[in-house]
Amino acid sequence: MGRLKNLFSLSYGQKVFFLATIPLILVAGAIVLVVNYQTRQLSEQELHVLESELLAAKQAELLNYMSLARTSYGHIYGRAGPFDEDAKLKVTQILSSMIYGRDGFFFVYDYDGKNLVSPRQTYLINRNWTGLKDDNGVPVVDRLINLARTGGGYHRYSWKKPSTGETAEMVTYVVGLQDWRWAVGTGIFIDDVTKNLAATRAQTEERINRTSLQIVAITIAALTLVFLSGMFLNLRERRLADAKLKKLTQRVFDTQEEERGRVARELHDGISQILVGVRYALELAIRRLGSQDGRALESVQKGRDGLNGAITEVRRISRDLRPGVLDDLGLGPALKTLMEEFRKRTGIKTEFETVVFQNRLEPEAKTALYRVAQEALTNIERHAQASRVSLKVFGHSRGATLSIRDDGIGMAYPKVERASAGGLGLRNMQERIEYLDGSLRISSTKSGTLIEAHVPLKHMLRPTAEKQKESV
Repeated sequence: MGRLKNLFSLSYGQKVFFLATIPLILVAGAIVLVVNYQTRQLSEQELHVLESELLAAKQAELLNYMSLARTSYGHIYGRAGPFDEDAKLKVTQILSSMIYGRDGFFFVYDYDGKNLVSPRQTYLINRNWTGLKDDNGVPVVDRLINLARTGGGYHRYSWKKPSTGETAEMVTYVVGLQDWRWAVGTGIFIDDVTKNLAATRAQTEERINRTSLQIVAITIAALTLVFLSGMFLNLRERRLADAKLKKLTQRVFDTQEEERGRVARELHDGISQILVGVRYALELAIRRLGSQDGRALESVQKGRDGLNGAITEVRRISRDLRPGVLDDLGLGPALKTLMEEFRKRTGIKTEFETVVFQNRLEPEAKTALYRVAQEALTNIERHAQASRVSLKVFGHSRGATLSIRDDGIGMAYPKVERASAGGLGLRNMQERIEYLDGSLRISSTKSGTLIEAHVPLKHMLRPTAEKQKESV
């Protein structure tokens, strides 16, 4: 199980390599099989044609030999009767003397199976060979007699060569002398034909094997090229990923530093000044108490008011960093509070609309949509010169959508490009939504801007029994 798990837990580069190599190997294997099959089929056809041509040449040679034999004994057989023993003796003597080559001879069997003429294998003479078969079980004498009875024909079987005693294939042509009930024939050994066919078949197999090796070599070369290309792309992608990671890390550091600077400025410009004012008010109250000045209570009250302001400012900074209402009540109330504070702070008219979600959003999705709304309202406050802002958040069959619209002057394309390139503003909004596999659409004209953030359905949670009536 562990090996199987490791097999399926491959890296992205390994998966790409296997996806590229497996089809290539399968195609190469299929090509080898098809080429081998087609080549063997064509080879067998060619060998069959070659064998037919060689056998036809052998058969023509046998006909010539048989024609010579007929010429030599024809004048004797033509004038003899069925029981002319002198004529029969003369014919057997003539056929016994007609030998050619190393293994060529004529033979005679009577229809009872008795051998009458066999000049190169005399041990066959005057013996009955009915039922004789070759090493492969093919009938020899019986078949020759049957052919002679029906007028003659060719027969192929295995027979010992007189010159060497080795068994080889032989093609025989036999005719019948019906008056004497003789089967007269001659044969040619075709071991040379068999050798030629075997050599041709061996050459064909060698060509097939050579072609298969060439295909395998080409496949290995292609696999090597794919592997090297994959390594190159993997190294290139890794370098690009490292560069992007460094850039992203630097952007995170820049964002952190910017946020720290913003908090530091708010602490210095807001709380620090308020606390300084409180200290002066308390010091003034102490001096007035020492001098029995009746305005000491007024100074204490100013210090108290300053502390209240400091507490309010601390709460605002804390809420900007992480609004507690988002965790306690959900996205809807948090956005409603954000819109109310935006209206009080800027004086811009606001409209807020939400629909109670049937499913609850995951915490990451709620945070992302809240930060998109927060960033959008910040941009509107700083740049849009808008008089009205509307925010709508609702769930649907595909997930959840946050929509923010203003009637400001819109965003010029270069500004959008700079915001994206700097990793802040719109880029932060885009990356938050893309991290959730969602989409961010921005439409801006001279009469206003529309920002829509969509979170897919997979970030929606089923409502529990206790929270079926809660909103996001």
